[in-house]
Amino acid sequence: MNKDIWLFGYGSIVWKADFPHEERHPAYIRGWSRRFWQGSTDHRGVPGRPGRVVTLIEAPDAICWGAAYRIAASQAPSVMAHLDHRERGGYDRVAVDIHLGVNRPGTVTGVTYFATRDNPNYLGEATPEAIATQIRASAGPSGHNVDYLLELEAALLAMKTADDHVSAITRHLKRLNEKPS
Repeated sequence: MNKDIWLFGYGSIVWKADFPHEERHPAYIRGWSRRFWQGSTDHRGVPGRPGRVVTLIEAPDAICWGAAYRIAASQAPSVMAHLDHRERGGYDRVAVDIHLGVNRPGTVTGVTYFATRDNPNYLGEATPEAIATQIRASAGPSGHNVDYLLELEAALLAMKTADDHVSAITRHLKRLNEKPS
């Protein structure tokens, strides 16, 4: 690769950028919504008891906020190999137009990962209550699924944005935690 790459993160990459990058900016993409519809058996769950992590669902009028990272051309091959491994549980790369936030206005072409509906870990749509229940009961090699949800919501709020889907699941999780066991 002989030029820098822009990467858009909308899930754990928003708060866990475990790769070298030159710049990071709040950013958004159009035409996609974030949803907890992907199963995780390698990070936030285990085979037979998958956790739930986010993917992108095409939605023509939607805006999905996250973080954009500029990866230097010299680092791009190793970073993309690392991310391909990290996102191996059913994700494919897709080219997207990334709208950089107020810190660096403009649009750049970049890549993001999304889970294809035909991958073996795809769980699909569920109610926020059902998703919260599954998240509460799931853990894997990368930690408890609850941490993934709460870290994502905190990162979005720190960027002064919110996601109704993420917030609804968080509210249901908090209600579950308030109930006596």
